[in-house]
Amino acid sequence: MSEERFVIIGASLAGAKAAETLRAEGYSGSVVMIGAEHHLPYDRPPLSKGALKGSDSYDSATLFPEQWYADHDIELRLGRPAWRLDLSAHNVYVHNQDKLQYDRLLLATGSSVRTLNVPGADVEGVHYLRTMEDSQRLRKRLVDRPDVVVVGAGWIGLEVAAAAREYGASVTVLEPQATPLYAALGPEVGQVYADLHVSHGVDLRLGESVQQILAGDGHVSGVVTGLGETLPAGLVVAGVGVVPNTDLAEGAGLEVDNGVLCDQSLRTSDPDVFAAGDIANSFNPLLGGRVRVEHWANALNGGVAAAQAMLGQEVVYDRIPYFYSDQYDTGMEFAGHLPRGVETTVVLRGDVAGHEFMAFWLDDDRVLAGMHINVWDSIEEVKDLIRSSDRVDPERLADPAVPLPEAVRR
Repeated sequence: MSEERFVIIGASLAGAKAAETLRAEGYSGSVVMIGAEHHLPYDRPPLSKGALKGSDSYDSATLFPEQWYADHDIELRLGRPAWRLDLSAHNVYVHNQDKLQYDRLLLATGSSVRTLNVPGADVEGVHYLRTMEDSQRLRKRLVDRPDVVVVGAGWIGLEVAAAAREYGASVTVLEPQATPLYAALGPEVGQVYADLHVSHGVDLRLGESVQQILAGDGHVSGVVTGLGETLPAGLVVAGVGVVPNTDLAEGAGLEVDNGVLCDQSLRTSDPDVFAAGDIANSFNPLLGGRVRVEHWANALNGGVAAAQAMLGQEVVYDRIPYFYSDQYDTGMEFAGHLPRGVETTVVLRGDVAGHEFMAFWLDDDRVLAGMHINVWDSIEEVKDLIRSSDRVDPERLADPAVPLPEAVRR
């Protein structure tokens, strides 16, 4: 190979930001992006927000126009998924036996949706939301205002429910936990989202699951719940989580455990292979452990950090996880990380009933995570509290009259 070549597997947000960073940092070698989808790399948040609701175009989700890649000498190989890696030979096998050699490689293969495992789950009219095609198909159906059953009251399920109600569809949400977002936020804040959706006309069935999906004339016609009730449905949307696309890494012999294992510079167990985005289970020195994050900001920032590390720069990827959600007239931003098994104390600050408040998750009076609902320009102060690891006074933290920095114990 006469010219040095960096290959990015995954024409995703993380992949595109990595390619952009390589060129911005002055890398003059060959850059090749391989993507399974035929679309140019795009942002995913609009797929469940503005584009799904029709307030934004799908074109607005595209990160860069096609000419941008040509102008930056970035070769796109779209619609041609990579199917095998040979780490010892530094080869990527693409599509129909094509072989591509690399000097350094970035894995940014993202995640795939978990699918329902119940009778009837494969009938027409059962939808998932991950790709641009998924969102486009779903929007076409929502315009007709069918009876919608959403399985799962996580972020995707709730955003789809809100979009469906804004179209005027009747919506039932089935959630096996005690509140929406129970695993992510716990019961206190989860109840806020329960009340929000009920107030907008959603039939929220908590502690309830789906047992079977019914079909008439080959199309979904109803859902049988775990309690045996039959709900009418012209459209079923399942939002039951995602799984990282690690098959390629596992097949190559990279270390994988809930994602591709990476060090603090996003380097994998192979020194010439890096990972970013949903699949990267990396060591975060600020948080003191491994973290795998499935949200937009991690792909945005992780792609940049991985590219810098590929160039040999000293990189410590210690970003605080961040995500946001918009539902009806309620906007939310969350920062931090809540490790599994850690018991936390939740402190609420502001007008919870009026949906203008903040929430903090404390361990030994240290802020592990915080969020706001409609309290804008506050999330950076939340991040500052997390970074500091200082103990806070819960009573002062709960008092909106006390500036956040002054809630720290002196």
